[in-house]
Parts: sequence; structure tokens; C-alpha cells
Amino acid sequence: MSTPSDPAASAQPPSTAATSSSGLTFKLHPLVIVNVSDHYTRVKAQASFTAEAPSPGKAQASCSAEGSSAPAEPPRVFGCVIGVQRGRTVEIFNSFELVLDPVTGTLERAFLEKKLELYKKVFPEFYVLGWYSTGSDVQDTDILIHKALMDINESPVYLLLNPAINHSQKDLPVTIYESGIHSAIKMLNSRVRVIQQYLGAMQKGDMPLDNSLLRQVSSLVRRLPAVESEKFQGDFLTEYNDTLLMTYLAMFTNCSSTMNELVEKFNTTYERSPARRGGRGAFM
Repeated sequence: MSTPSDPAASAQPPSTAATSSSGLTFKLHPLVIVNVSDHYTRVKAQASFTAEAPSPGKAQASCSAEGSSAPAEPPRVFGCVIGVQRGRTVEIFNSFELVLDPVTGTLERAFLEKKLELYKKVFPEFYVLGWYSTGSDVQDTDILIHKALMDINESPVYLLLNPAINHSQKDLPVTIYESGIHSAIKMLNSRVRVIQQYLGAMQKGDMPLDNSLLRQVSSLVRRLPAVESEKFQGDFLTEYNDTLLMTYLAMFTNCSSTMNELVEKFNTTYERSPARRGGRGAFM
């Protein structure tokens, strides 16, 4: 993919860049953090205003129960993150809000598709990379939104912003979760199942034999490591022990060299010092 066409976004340096366990490097631009923070602040202020402004008929009842009311849970907001992916680098440039059904908690697809259409017209090189939410930890209901976006991006990322203020924390309270390894394993498993079903059908006689395909499958199977065989376990233990032996040998050599240097310095010090009572000489 080429450089994004948004000059303002490309002019701002990424606020943070981190490498994940899968080898992907994530770059998060400040605009995304500003958007998520603004979204959360607006929803929280609106919820507080609604809770503090009861109807006239319930004003007296609410005043009497004011002392016993428990603090409300902080609201959670949801949105979509967009950007580009160049090789192993994922760069998140912008975001927009999502609308959830208040009863079922599912995404409103019409609103999402309309937003995507508008952003494609302005930023044709931006793609949906995943979604964002607020909170201190991942919740069980988040998987519903994550699966809903998998038809747009098969490996969506999940950006979680913790709005709680922690003065002792120096890093940004942002965590990015990815499902790339899970999706790759799932895809590999589905393809292996297709080959297995096809071979089973040929074995039963439901499909004609294809010697060319069988040779390809046999070549593919021979490339797989036989990690459960006894030969693999023996070779692995031998190589593991050899590696440990080389490590210990290097450690002993280093210790011996350090000890020799210490003895030489000790002997040199005693040779230069005047003779002491009792005839004590060098150490060695």
C-alpha cells in the first residue's frame, strides 16, 4: 500500500510503536487517542447529566434516596479504527464511533456500512483494521463485536483504552490485542480438513483417484516435522544436552580466565610490597 493521502495524519508522528509476539509492529497516532477520549468524555457527561436531572414528579423521591444511591458504572464506548498495513507494520491513523443495539448489544450494520462508504471517499487507502473500546479489561461480550467485524477484516485488532487516572503510570493506558495467529491456525485447520475429506472420499471410492494430487499430498506430509516420534525426542534431547554442555563449558572457561587474572594481580601486588614479618610471600 502507498502512503496515506491525509497530510495532517502523515505529518503527526506516531504516539507509540510496539512489536507484538507475532512480529507485527503497531504504530498508533495521537488522533486515535484523542477521538477515543473525546467519545468517552461525551458519553460520560451525558450519562451524568441524565442521572442528575430527574423528572419533576420524581424529584422528591430522588432527593430522599440520594444518600443511598450507589455510584454508576463508568460507560463503555465502542468504535472502529482505520489505517494501513505495510508488510509487518500496522499503522492506525484514525477512528470513528460505532452504534450498538441497546437490547442485544450487536452492531448496527447499516450505520457501519454508511460510515465506511463515507471514509472510503475521503481516504480511499484506509482500511478497517479493527475496533476500540474503553475499560480496564476485556469482557465476555466483546467477542460478539469482534466476530461481527471479521467479515470485514479476518484478523481485526482490538484497542482497549483504560480511562481510569493512575498518576503513578507513565505509559499510555492503551492495550492492543490481535487475533492474527488464531486466524492463521484456524484457516490452516480448515484447509487440512478439506484435504482429509477429499482423501477419505477417494479411499471410499466416491471420487476417482488422482495420482498427481496424491503425490503432492505425500510431498506436503513429508515436510511436516514428526514431533511425536521417538527419533525426534532422542535428537531433540541430544541437541539440547550439547547446547547445555557448550554453555557450561563457556561459563567455566570464563570463570577460569577471571580467576587467573585475579591471581596474577594478587601476586603482582605482593611482589611489589616490602617483605613482611614471618616471610610471607606471593600467593602462588
